[in-house]
Amino acid sequence: MAIALVYGGYRYGASKNPVAEAGAWRKSLTEQQQLLGQAKLKMNANLDALTQRIGLLQAHVNRINALGSRLVTMAEIEAKEFDFLHTPAMGGPDSELSPGGYESQEINKILELLELQLLEKEQQLSLLDDVIIDKTLQGKTKPEGRPVVDGWISSAYGYRNDPFSGKRQFHHGVDFAGAEGSPIFTVASGIVANVKKHPQYGNMLEIDHGNGYITRYAHTSKILVEVGQVVKRGQQVAEIGNTGRSTGPHVHFEVIKEGNTINPSNMIGG
Repeated sequence: MAIALVYGGYRYGASKNPVAEAGAWRKSLTEQQQLLGQAKLKMNANLDALTQRIGLLQAHVNRINALGSRLVTMAEIEAKEFDFLHTPAMGGPDSELSPGGYESQEINKILELLELQLLEKEQQLSLLDDVIIDKTLQGKTKPEGRPVVDGWISSAYGYRNDPFSGKRQFHHGVDFAGAEGSPIFTVASGIVANVKKHPQYGNMLEIDHGNGYITRYAHTSKILVEVGQVVKRGQQVAEIGNTGRSTGPHVHFEVIKEGNTINPSNMIGG
């Protein structure tokens, strides 16, 4: 009875004050429009992030395909054995998809497909890397010798006083000082895995020799090879420079084994 009286009083008051009722509805509508606008902004932001992720994944797949095809050609391997332009043959039972909206399912499907492609390409490249090393590099894949002919060791592997800060720090390579422009040679056969300009290493390249070995050559003035190129031991790959965090012309030389730097002194002969 009390509720009926209150509701009747509200309806009576509203009928007597339509301006107030219209204002209340207008306020409610404005709040709903604001909430809707915020929801749209959030949805668009999420879609933009997903679209960007898809674009980056697609670009990465394209780069891997190009690199893989080039390695196959350079190693003179039968293209049908490592076909980077088509999806590898596979099969298996279908799995149930989790329920979700149509748009969400489509986006997730694209992302899952691209991520699967990346995994497949990485596995193919890993196998191809082993095949190329076994077939073309004739076993000369363990780092050995000096990366320069002329030059002297200006900083050894291990702890030293940093030339910029003066603080005691660990030096992960061996520095060979020399005249700018002097040749730098690879100390083992392998495949050029990385070429870039680094804020501290300057112009830097890395060569993958298989069996967990990678060599790094930094502070160069000029790099003469590119990613994916097969190189032989003793081949010139760069020139001594003074780029990056450097006090003068030299090459910073590192030997990396299974992701960790090792002392190359025994390999370079002291």
